[in-house]
Amino acid sequence: MNNEILSPAEMAEADRLTISAGPLDGIGLMRNAGAAVAAVVLAHFPAARRVHVLCGPGNNGGDGYVVARILQDSAIDVLMWASVSPKAGSDAALAASECPVRPRPLSEFAAETGAILVDALYGAGLSKPLSGDAARAVEVATELNLPVVAVDLPSGVSGESGQILGQAFRARFTVTFARKKAGHLLLPGREMCGELVLADIGIGDRIIAQLEPRTFENTPPLWLESFPMPAVDTHKYRRGHVGVFSGGPSATGAARLSALAAARSGAGAVTVLSPANGLQVNAAHLTSIILRKADTIADVQEFIGDRRPSAFVLGPGFGVGEKTRDFALGVLAAGQRPDGRVDGLVLDADGITAFRDTPNVLFEAARRPNAPVLVLTPHEGEFARLFPDIAGDKNLSKLAKARTAAERAGAIVVYKGADTVIAAADGRAAINGNGAPWLATAGSGDVLSGIIAGFLAQGMPAFEAACAAVWIHAEAGSRFGPGLIAEDLPLALVPVLRELVENRHGMTAE
Repeated sequence: MNNEILSPAEMAEADRLTISAGPLDGIGLMRNAGAAVAAVVLAHFPAARRVHVLCGPGNNGGDGYVVARILQDSAIDVLMWASVSPKAGSDAALAASECPVRPRPLSEFAAETGAILVDALYGAGLSKPLSGDAARAVEVATELNLPVVAVDLPSGVSGESGQILGQAFRARFTVTFARKKAGHLLLPGREMCGELVLADIGIGDRIIAQLEPRTFENTPPLWLESFPMPAVDTHKYRRGHVGVFSGGPSATGAARLSALAAARSGAGAVTVLSPANGLQVNAAHLTSIILRKADTIADVQEFIGDRRPSAFVLGPGFGVGEKTRDFALGVLAAGQRPDGRVDGLVLDADGITAFRDTPNVLFEAARRPNAPVLVLTPHEGEFARLFPDIAGDKNLSKLAKARTAAERAGAIVVYKGADTVIAAADGRAAINGNGAPWLATAGSGDVLSGIIAGFLAQGMPAFEAACAAVWIHAEAGSRFGPGLIAEDLPLALVPVLRELVENRHGMTAE
């Protein structure tokens, strides 16, 4: 699948397992890594008159010595700068002994406009702020606007969190090995990487599988096998029924956006559950979407018993208060009803904020036996309302925060943003890399909630449904581009969904 994301510790273990399995040894991996970086330099900067290679003390620096040797052999003028000499007997020391270019002290680093810089200082394993000579090198490269090719990850970017540790190089290209790291996808690290090149250096898929990674890049191979495909003899209720709760007469639009998105994503039937005073407003705007009154929890229970919906969306435009909490808890309790089982509840916006003072009540309801799966879709502010201690922990990355929150809540957590993280209570997590700035528009999140519910209603597993919805939502936004408003999104889903269905058909035919 190749969309596993490795932590720096997992990458080190992959190196170890590869070396143990043979025939590649540590210096063999290092030579392959350096060759991959040198190939990028030669391919993209063929007219470079001089390349400065900055080497750190560890394996990342060892890769740099290999780069310098290959570039020198290719008739490139190479200057090397090292922070310290590699440890005697290490693979990096062997790489240094094979390199004809003698390093100068990093403390004396100077460059000229028009040169290329290869950053082989620290890579993904850095855990403390960049300082001293390394920080000054960043300043020199930035002031001269040098094109930077980073080895593994721009030095100064955390491989765990994507955060900038003090200062960091802004790379034109970043060459990483075997698999991506979280820092390549989480912001602001993603912006510092430039174009990411994933190089095969001899670490096989079987080695990666031994690590049993629990973090993935959110791309179609992660969930396409479970993407819903209607059978030839299907009918609308076999494709699932979604209920979307509407706010009052002045706040009905958000629910309609969710409802239309659920329908576009394939749900066979969608019902907007409206308070009585909002019925006329909703009726004026709905055609294929069913409309039903729901003022009380008794109305909701009657709807569940009559129509047996598979999934609900609660929160968009609904308002904050006791009614919101009662409806959410009522839906979560409905999973145990003999007259109709609800499979999922997507809680967004006001639905999340309504539990800011009593989050454990929500989490306990979600953890009851046979309760519908709970999917929470908070943006940063909403996440902090429901998980204030997790949000305020500066030692946790966005990935770790989402994962911790999902475990606490017993839910799927979609921690939204340009680098959305989707996490499950069982420890699986995915980082979305195709975020589109055009989605930063009112109502976009309401559409996402509807897509998730639509997939849940069709029987897609909850983690995969959330991942698919996030990717499809972003892809539709990217393809539409400038001028996008939330009303455009449901129709913009169609070409993306069509391609996915065709790809799913292709998988079935193979």
